Amino acid sequence: MHALGRGDPAIAGVAGVQYGVVTHEQLLRCGLGRGAIAHRLSRGRLHRLHRGVYLVGHRAAPPLARQLAAVLACGEGAALSHRSAAELWELLPGGGAGAAVDVTVCARNGGRRPGIRVHRSRRLDSRDLTERERIPVTAPARTLLDLAETADTRELERAFDEARVRKLVRSNDLRALLARSPGRHGALALEGMLRRQEGPALTRSEAEERMLALLRRAQLPSPEINVAVGRYEVDLLWRAERLAIEVDGYAFHSTPSAFERDRRRDADLQAIGLRVMRVTWRQITEEPEALIARVARAMATGTEKPLNFGASGRL
Repeated sequence: MHALGRGDPAIAGVAGVQYGVVTHEQLLRCGLGRGAIAHRLSRGRLHRLHRGVYLVGHRAAPPLARQLAAVLACGEGAALSHRSAAELWELLPGGGAGAAVDVTVCARNGGRRPGIRVHRSRRLDSRDLTERERIPVTAPARTLLDLAETADTRELERAFDEARVRKLVRSNDLRALLARSPGRHGALALEGMLRRQEGPALTRSEAEERMLALLRRAQLPSPEINVAVGRYEVDLLWRAERLAIEVDGYAFHSTPSAFERDRRRDADLQAIGLRVMRVTWRQITEEPEALIARVARAMATGTEKPLNFGASGRL
């Protein structure tokens, strides 16, 4: 075991690349003994996050410090996983500072640790592990499989969609993972996502026609079709309710740039007072009742002041 350097400069160097976090082992390698560590804890120069893991200097943990500290506390071979990994990959929104951190360890490791949700696995295949932001984490495909065991359907769909749109996973990656992960509880849910994604998709015009047919059968008010609003054209518009529906013909956007462009478009329309609802071909073909119920609720909560713009489409 070689030294990392001596004293506070060495500690600062380690903490500087680890979001302010150091381990007991690293402090020893920087030349501190048990007494010196205890002294720094008593003086507030170190703050214990977990057994054997400390925050240097300030008590307030910087971004990602909690995640790295949890992985370090669980020992060699541990990796951020499940919801915490999905948040790190930006597949789901963050759970807040008080949320437990998910870490997967091999079966022989672990033990209960406050603030850490430990998941045990017989083995962690090297293909399922990587690093992001200098934190050991499960690869995106493995993250989705883990998430399929703990998340509800809507959250899993959101994470799955994000991973596909941003090209973090491919169908072949997921199928290979499922093949080497027999018996996983989340396998059926993830296989279902794959089947829906790979199924036949409607063109945009076909999806619009089916959506209009659903509205007619439900006897909901007919919308205006392909209406210019500002510099955009919206697929379906109810002026009085300030509601627009954008129909996506395919399960996923073809490129990340298209995905981001649609998000900017929705934000621009919302900024001028228009509520935007996006529907997909899968919702139209597989969940028509739930979709129509969503539309009816949105129309029922509409504003009394309708949109007003002329032929130019300007508000």
